[in-house]
Amino acid sequence: MVSPLAAEVYELRTYHANEGKMEGLLARFRDHTTKIFESHGMKNIGYWLSEGDDPKLIYIISHKDRETAKKNWKAFVADPKWKSAQKASEVNGRLVKKVEKVFLTPTDFSKLK
Repeated sequence: MVSPLAAEVYELRTYHANEGKMEGLLARFRDHTTKIFESHGMKNIGYWLSEGDDPKLIYIISHKDRETAKKNWKAFVADPKWKSAQKASEVNGRLVKKVEKVFLTPTDFSKLK
């Protein structure tokens, strides 16, 4: 079995938007975040909205490995383009109230391998 620290990993993230802020969150991802992710080596796999009364933005990105994921996120949060996009999008309040994340390693029978 391959060590999860040394193999490509997928990161599943769930964003719980503050009330009335989902459209702003989607616009920020559409117009800025996904491009900034790519510039830091994060591959955009897919983005979804959950159904129901409390919609959530759920997405998967991939990284070369777990160590690279740490470096990617560190570079992302320090990026002036990200800081500017975040500040502009939150002029009327924070968009996100909670973020959940989990790292996933594909199985040997996954189509992602």
